[in-house]
Amino acid sequence: MAYTTINKSTDYFNTKLYSGNGGTNAITGVGFQPDWTWIKKRSATGSHCLFDAVRGNTKRIQSNTTGAETTETTAITSFDSDGFTLGSGGTANGSGTTLVSWNWKANGAGSANSDGSTASTVSANTTSGFSIVKWTGNGGNATIGHGLGAVPKMIIIKSLANTTSWMVYHSAIGNNSEIYLNGTNAAAGSSTAWQDTNPTSSVFYVAGGAGDGVNASGDYIAYCFAEKKGFSKFGSYIGNGNADGAFIYTGFKPALFVVKRYDSSGEYWNVLDNKRNPENPADDFLYWSENSAEGVKSSKIDFVSNGIKIRGTDGAFNNSSGSYIYMCFAEEPLVASNGTPATAR
Repeated sequence: MAYTTINKSTDYFNTKLYSGNGGTNAITGVGFQPDWTWIKKRSATGSHCLFDAVRGNTKRIQSNTTGAETTETTAITSFDSDGFTLGSGGTANGSGTTLVSWNWKANGAGSANSDGSTASTVSANTTSGFSIVKWTGNGGNATIGHGLGAVPKMIIIKSLANTTSWMVYHSAIGNNSEIYLNGTNAAAGSSTAWQDTNPTSSVFYVAGGAGDGVNASGDYIAYCFAEKKGFSKFGSYIGNGNADGAFIYTGFKPALFVVKRYDSSGEYWNVLDNKRNPENPADDFLYWSENSAEGVKSSKIDFVSNGIKIRGTDGAFNNSSGSYIYMCFAEEPLVASNGTPATAR
Protein backbone atom coordinates (compact mmCIF):
# COMPACT_ATOMS: atom_id res chain seq x y z
CA MET A 1 0.00 0.00 0.00
CA ALA A 2 1.33 3.42 -0.97
CA TYR A 3 1.48 5.16 2.39
CA THR A 4 2.83 8.68 2.06
CA THR A 5 4.02 11.67 4.05
CA ILE A 6 2.04 13.97 1.73
CA ASN A 7 -1.67 13.62 2.47
CA LYS A 8 -2.69 16.85 0.74
CA SER A 9 -1.05 16.94 -2.67
CA THR A 10 -2.46 20.38 -3.45
CA ASP A 11 -0.12 21.88 -0.87
CA TYR A 12 2.70 21.25 -3.37
CA PHE A 13 1.18 20.96 -6.85
CA ASN A 14 -2.07 22.27 -8.24
CA THR A 15 -3.64 23.01 -11.59
CA LYS A 16 -5.64 26.22 -11.79
CA LEU A 17 -7.93 27.14 -14.70
CA TYR A 18 -8.82 30.76 -15.39
CA SER A 19 -10.12 33.17 -18.01
CA GLY A 20 -8.08 36.06 -19.36
CA ASN A 21 -9.37 39.62 -19.06
CA GLY A 22 -6.66 41.67 -20.79
CA GLY A 23 -6.04 43.72 -17.64
CA THR A 24 -5.12 43.18 -14.01
CA ASN A 25 -6.19 39.65 -13.12
CA ALA A 26 -5.64 38.15 -9.66
CA ILE A 27 -5.69 34.34 -9.90
CA THR A 28 -6.52 32.73 -6.55
CA GLY A 29 -7.32 29.22 -5.41
CA VAL A 30 -3.91 27.69 -6.08
CA GLY A 31 -3.63 26.89 -2.37
CA PHE A 32 -0.07 28.14 -1.90
CA GLN A 33 2.34 30.75 -3.23
CA PRO A 34 3.74 29.13 -6.36
CA ASP A 35 7.46 29.14 -7.09
CA TRP A 36 7.05 27.74 -10.61
CA THR A 37 4.01 28.60 -12.74
CA TRP A 38 3.52 27.22 -16.23
CA ILE A 39 0.74 28.86 -18.29
CA LYS A 40 -0.86 27.77 -21.57
CA LYS A 41 -3.80 29.11 -23.55
CA ARG A 42 -6.50 26.49 -24.01
CA SER A 43 -8.96 28.16 -26.37
CA ALA A 44 -6.42 29.55 -28.83
CA THR A 45 -2.91 28.98 -30.09
CA GLY A 46 -0.14 30.60 -28.07
CA SER A 47 3.26 29.75 -26.69
CA HIS A 48 3.73 28.26 -23.26
CA CYS A 49 4.85 30.74 -20.58
CA LEU A 50 7.06 29.52 -17.74
CA PHE A 51 7.90 31.75 -14.77
CA ASP A 52 9.66 30.94 -11.50
CA ALA A 53 10.70 32.62 -8.26
CA VAL A 54 14.42 32.01 -8.75
CA ARG A 55 14.67 33.90 -12.06
CA GLY A 56 11.95 36.36 -11.03
CA ASN A 57 8.29 36.63 -11.94
CA THR A 58 8.90 38.81 -15.02
CA LYS A 59 11.30 36.36 -16.70
CA ARG A 60 9.62 34.11 -19.27
CA ILE A 61 10.82 31.01 -21.09
CA GLN A 62 8.72 28.94 -23.51
CA SER A 63 8.74 25.15 -23.68
CA ASN A 64 7.66 25.00 -27.33
CA THR A 65 10.54 27.10 -28.64
CA THR A 66 14.33 27.22 -28.45
CA GLY A 67 14.22 30.92 -27.60
CA ALA A 68 16.26 32.55 -24.86
CA GLU A 69 14.70 34.07 -21.75
CA THR A 70 12.75 37.29 -22.24
CA THR A 71 11.44 39.95 -19.86
CA GLU A 72 7.64 40.22 -19.72
CA THR A 73 6.51 42.93 -17.32
CA THR A 74 2.80 42.55 -18.19
CA ALA A 75 2.49 38.79 -17.66
CA ILE A 76 2.91 37.63 -14.04
CA THR A 77 3.32 40.79 -12.00
CA SER A 78 3.56 38.97 -8.67
CA PHE A 79 3.47 35.57 -7.01
CA ASP A 80 0.87 35.77 -4.24
CA SER A 81 0.00 33.74 -1.14
CA ASP A 82 -2.83 31.88 -2.92
CA GLY A 83 -1.82 32.22 -6.56
CA PHE A 84 -0.48 34.98 -8.79
CA THR A 85 -1.46 38.29 -10.38
CA LEU A 86 -1.36 38.94 -14.12
CA GLY A 87 -1.01 42.14 -16.11
CA SER A 88 -2.33 42.86 -19.58
CA GLY A 89 0.03 40.52 -21.45
CA GLY A 90 -1.95 38.62 -24.08
CA THR A 91 -0.09 35.31 -24.00
CA ALA A 92 -0.92 34.74 -20.33
CA ASN A 93 -4.02 36.92 -19.99
CA GLY A 94 -5.65 37.60 -23.35
CA SER A 95 -9.19 38.91 -23.06
CA GLY A 96 -11.77 36.22 -23.80
CA THR A 97 -9.31 33.31 -23.70
CA THR A 98 -9.37 30.34 -21.39
CA LEU A 99 -6.08 29.21 -19.89
CA VAL A 100 -4.51 26.61 -17.65
CA SER A 101 -1.74 27.09 -15.12
CA TRP A 102 0.28 24.29 -13.56
CA ASN A 103 1.81 25.36 -10.26
CA TRP A 104 4.54 23.87 -8.06
CA LYS A 105 5.80 24.91 -4.64
CA ALA A 106 9.57 24.96 -4.08
CA ASN A 107 11.14 27.26 -1.45
CA GLY A 108 11.00 30.85 -2.60
CA ALA A 109 13.76 32.72 -4.38
CA GLY A 110 16.40 30.20 -3.38
CA SER A 111 19.77 30.27 -1.67
CA ALA A 112 23.39 29.56 -2.49
CA ASN A 113 24.40 25.93 -2.96
CA SER A 114 28.04 24.77 -3.11
CA ASP A 115 27.51 21.00 -3.41
CA GLY A 116 28.67 20.95 -7.04
CA SER A 117 31.87 22.02 -8.75
CA THR A 118 29.89 25.02 -10.05
CA ALA A 119 27.95 27.14 -7.55
CA SER A 120 24.19 27.24 -7.96
CA THR A 121 21.16 29.02 -6.56
CA VAL A 122 18.62 26.47 -5.38
CA SER A 123 15.00 26.66 -4.29
CA ALA A 124 14.24 23.16 -3.00
CA ASN A 125 11.24 21.50 -1.42
CA THR A 126 12.61 18.25 -0.02
CA THR A 127 9.16 17.12 1.14
CA SER A 128 7.68 17.08 -2.37
CA GLY A 129 10.94 16.35 -4.21
CA PHE A 130 11.04 19.45 -6.39
CA SER A 131 13.77 22.04 -6.86
CA ILE A 132 14.57 24.98 -9.13
CA VAL A 133 18.28 25.39 -9.87
CA LYS A 134 20.08 28.27 -11.57
CA TRP A 135 23.77 28.40 -12.45
CA THR A 136 26.21 29.98 -14.87
CA GLY A 137 27.71 27.62 -17.43
CA ASN A 138 31.46 27.57 -17.99
CA GLY A 139 31.76 25.52 -21.18
CA GLY A 140 33.31 22.54 -19.40
CA ASN A 141 32.23 19.48 -17.49
CA ALA A 142 30.66 20.31 -14.14
CA THR A 143 28.49 19.08 -11.31
CA ILE A 144 25.56 21.18 -10.13
CA GLY A 145 23.97 21.03 -6.67
CA HIS A 146 20.20 20.50 -6.72
CA GLY A 147 19.26 20.57 -3.02
CA LEU A 148 16.81 17.67 -3.01
CA GLY A 149 18.63 15.30 -0.68
CA ALA A 150 17.36 12.52 -2.96
CA VAL A 151 18.27 11.34 -6.46
CA PRO A 152 16.32 13.17 -9.20
CA LYS A 153 14.36 10.97 -11.57
CA MET A 154 13.82 13.75 -14.10
CA ILE A 155 15.61 17.03 -14.85
CA ILE A 156 14.48 19.67 -17.37
CA ILE A 157 17.16 22.19 -18.40
CA LYS A 158 17.03 25.37 -20.50
CA SER A 159 19.79 27.78 -21.46
CA LEU A 160 18.54 31.26 -20.60
CA ALA A 161 20.99 33.11 -22.82
CA ASN A 162 21.21 30.88 -25.87
CA THR A 163 18.78 29.83 -28.58
CA THR A 164 18.89 26.10 -28.03
CA SER A 165 16.66 23.13 -27.28
CA TRP A 166 15.35 22.22 -23.87
CA MET A 167 17.27 19.19 -22.59
CA VAL A 168 15.55 16.48 -20.55
CA TYR A 169 17.17 13.81 -18.41
CA HIS A 170 14.83 10.96 -17.46
CA SER A 171 16.01 8.01 -15.43
CA ALA A 172 14.07 5.56 -17.61
CA ILE A 173 16.14 6.41 -20.70
CA GLY A 174 19.42 6.73 -18.83
CA ASN A 175 22.49 8.90 -18.61
CA ASN A 176 23.70 8.46 -22.19
CA SER A 177 20.47 9.64 -23.82
CA GLU A 178 18.82 12.99 -24.18
CA ILE A 179 15.42 14.11 -25.38
CA TYR A 180 14.11 17.58 -26.15
CA LEU A 181 11.12 19.14 -24.42
CA ASN A 182 10.47 21.48 -27.36
CA GLY A 183 10.35 18.76 -30.04
CA THR A 184 9.04 15.42 -31.18
CA ASN A 185 12.41 13.71 -31.44
CA ALA A 186 13.18 10.25 -30.16
CA ALA A 187 15.72 9.86 -27.38
CA ALA A 188 19.19 10.38 -28.80
CA GLY A 189 21.61 7.64 -27.74
CA SER A 190 25.34 8.10 -27.21
CA SER A 191 24.75 11.54 -25.71
CA THR A 192 27.48 13.00 -23.52
CA ALA A 193 25.25 15.72 -22.03
CA TRP A 194 25.14 14.03 -18.61
CA GLN A 195 28.77 12.81 -18.63
CA ASP A 196 27.37 9.24 -18.76
CA THR A 197 26.76 9.59 -15.03
CA ASN A 198 23.54 9.37 -13.05
CA PRO A 199 22.59 12.20 -10.69
CA THR A 200 23.28 11.69 -7.00
CA SER A 201 21.33 12.84 -3.96
CA SER A 202 23.28 16.12 -4.04
CA VAL A 203 24.37 16.88 -7.65
CA PHE A 204 23.68 16.27 -11.32
CA TYR A 205 26.28 16.12 -14.08
CA VAL A 206 26.51 18.39 -17.13
CA ALA A 207 29.00 18.31 -19.97
CA GLY A 208 30.62 21.24 -21.70
CA GLY A 209 30.91 19.30 -24.96
CA ALA A 210 27.14 19.10 -25.41
CA GLY A 211 26.72 22.45 -27.17
CA ASP A 212 24.58 25.17 -25.62
CA GLY A 213 22.16 22.63 -24.14
CA VAL A 214 23.54 22.04 -20.66
CA ASN A 215 26.70 23.99 -19.76
CA ALA A 216 27.92 26.47 -22.37
CA SER A 217 28.67 30.04 -21.31
CA GLY A 218 25.69 31.84 -19.86
CA ASP A 219 22.95 31.21 -17.31
CA TYR A 220 20.87 28.02 -17.06
CA ILE A 221 17.74 26.95 -15.24
CA ALA A 222 16.86 23.40 -14.23
CA TYR A 223 13.68 21.92 -12.80
CA CYS A 224 14.53 18.78 -10.82
CA PHE A 225 12.18 16.07 -9.60
CA ALA A 226 12.78 13.30 -7.10
CA GLU A 227 10.10 10.65 -6.75
CA LYS A 228 7.98 10.79 -3.58
CA LYS A 229 5.78 7.86 -2.65
CA GLY A 230 2.11 8.70 -2.98
CA PHE A 231 2.82 12.08 -4.61
CA SER A 232 4.93 11.74 -7.76
CA LYS A 233 6.03 9.03 -10.17
CA PHE A 234 8.51 9.03 -13.07
CA GLY A 235 8.76 5.91 -15.17
CA SER A 236 8.25 4.14 -18.47
CA TYR A 237 5.96 1.59 -20.08
CA ILE A 238 5.48 -0.33 -23.33
CA GLY A 239 2.37 0.21 -25.44
CA ASN A 240 0.27 -2.72 -26.65
CA GLY A 241 -1.60 -1.10 -29.57
CA ASN A 242 -4.87 -2.34 -28.11
CA ALA A 243 -7.99 -0.41 -27.13
CA ASP A 244 -7.60 -2.12 -23.76
CA GLY A 245 -4.27 -0.43 -23.22
CA ALA A 246 -1.59 -0.50 -20.57
CA PHE A 247 -2.22 0.13 -16.89
CA ILE A 248 0.39 2.30 -15.17
CA TYR A 249 0.57 1.91 -11.41
CA THR A 250 1.44 5.14 -9.63
CA GLY A 251 0.19 4.54 -6.10
CA PHE A 252 -2.09 7.57 -6.24
CA LYS A 253 -4.99 9.14 -8.10
CA PRO A 254 -3.33 11.35 -10.75
CA ALA A 255 -3.71 15.11 -11.01
CA LEU A 256 -1.20 15.59 -13.86
CA PHE A 257 0.04 13.06 -16.41
CA VAL A 258 2.67 13.91 -19.03
CA VAL A 259 3.75 11.24 -21.55
CA LYS A 260 6.24 11.13 -24.44
CA ARG A 261 7.14 8.32 -26.82
CA TYR A 262 10.92 8.06 -26.85
CA ASP A 263 11.85 5.13 -29.15
CA SER A 264 10.54 6.82 -32.30
CA SER A 265 10.17 10.42 -33.43
CA GLY A 266 6.99 12.25 -34.30
CA GLU A 267 5.05 12.27 -31.03
CA TYR A 268 4.49 15.29 -28.78
CA TRP A 269 4.75 15.66 -25.01
CA ASN A 270 1.07 14.95 -24.24
CA VAL A 271 -0.41 16.56 -21.12
CA LEU A 272 -3.60 15.74 -19.22
CA ASP A 273 -4.75 17.04 -15.84
CA ASN A 274 -7.68 16.57 -13.49
CA LYS A 275 -9.01 20.12 -13.81
CA ARG A 276 -9.41 20.15 -17.59
CA ASN A 277 -10.57 16.52 -17.32
CA PRO A 278 -12.58 16.33 -14.09
CA GLU A 279 -14.27 13.08 -15.11
CA ASN A 280 -13.19 9.96 -16.97
CA PRO A 281 -12.39 9.47 -19.73
CA ALA A 282 -9.70 12.13 -19.92
CA ASP A 283 -9.31 13.26 -23.52
CA ASP A 284 -8.65 17.03 -23.47
CA PHE A 285 -4.99 17.23 -24.47
CA LEU A 286 -2.38 19.93 -24.63
CA TYR A 287 1.20 19.49 -25.80
CA TRP A 288 4.18 20.92 -23.94
CA SER A 289 6.16 20.93 -27.18
CA GLU A 290 3.57 22.81 -29.27
CA ASN A 291 1.70 26.13 -29.24
CA SER A 292 -1.59 24.59 -30.41
CA ALA A 293 -4.91 25.07 -28.65
CA GLU A 294 -6.45 22.33 -26.53
CA GLY A 295 -7.83 19.42 -28.53
CA VAL A 296 -9.72 16.18 -28.00
CA LYS A 297 -8.29 12.79 -28.91
CA SER A 298 -10.36 9.80 -29.97
CA SER A 299 -8.30 7.61 -27.67
CA LYS A 300 -8.88 8.10 -23.96
CA ILE A 301 -7.11 7.79 -20.63
CA ASP A 302 -8.71 7.09 -17.25
CA PHE A 303 -7.40 8.55 -14.00
CA VAL A 304 -8.10 5.87 -11.38
CA SER A 305 -7.37 5.65 -7.66
CA ASN A 306 -4.00 3.95 -8.11
CA GLY A 307 -2.79 5.07 -11.55
CA ILE A 308 -3.48 5.48 -15.25
CA LYS A 309 -5.49 3.21 -17.56
CA ILE A 310 -4.92 3.69 -21.29
CA ARG A 311 -8.05 3.19 -23.41
CA GLY A 312 -7.12 3.62 -27.04
CA THR A 313 -4.55 2.94 -29.72
CA ASP A 314 -3.25 6.45 -30.38
CA GLY A 315 0.47 6.33 -31.09
CA ALA A 316 1.02 9.26 -28.72
CA PHE A 317 0.64 6.89 -25.79
CA ASN A 318 -0.16 3.34 -26.93
CA ASN A 319 1.57 2.26 -30.12
CA SER A 320 2.18 -1.48 -30.25
CA SER A 321 5.62 -2.08 -28.67
CA GLY A 322 6.18 1.68 -28.42
CA SER A 323 8.33 2.86 -25.52
CA TYR A 324 7.08 5.76 -23.42
CA ILE A 325 8.35 7.88 -20.54
CA TYR A 326 6.04 9.75 -18.20
CA MET A 327 5.84 12.05 -15.21
CA CYS A 328 2.82 12.05 -12.93
CA PHE A 329 1.68 14.01 -9.86
CA ALA A 330 -1.05 13.11 -7.39
CA GLU A 331 -4.50 14.40 -6.68
CA GLU A 332 -4.47 12.20 -3.59
CA PRO A 333 -2.51 9.12 -2.48
CA LEU A 334 -3.94 5.63 -2.81
CA VAL A 335 -3.69 5.39 0.96
CA ALA A 336 -3.04 8.40 3.20
CA SER A 337 -0.73 8.22 6.20
CA ASN A 338 -3.79 7.66 8.43
CA GLY A 339 -4.91 4.68 6.33
CA THR A 340 -7.70 6.49 4.46
CA PRO A 341 -8.04 5.13 0.91
CA ALA A 342 -8.45 7.30 -2.19
CA THR A 343 -11.73 7.33 -4.06
CA ALA A 344 -11.88 6.36 -7.73
CA ARG A 345 -13.41 8.80 -10.19
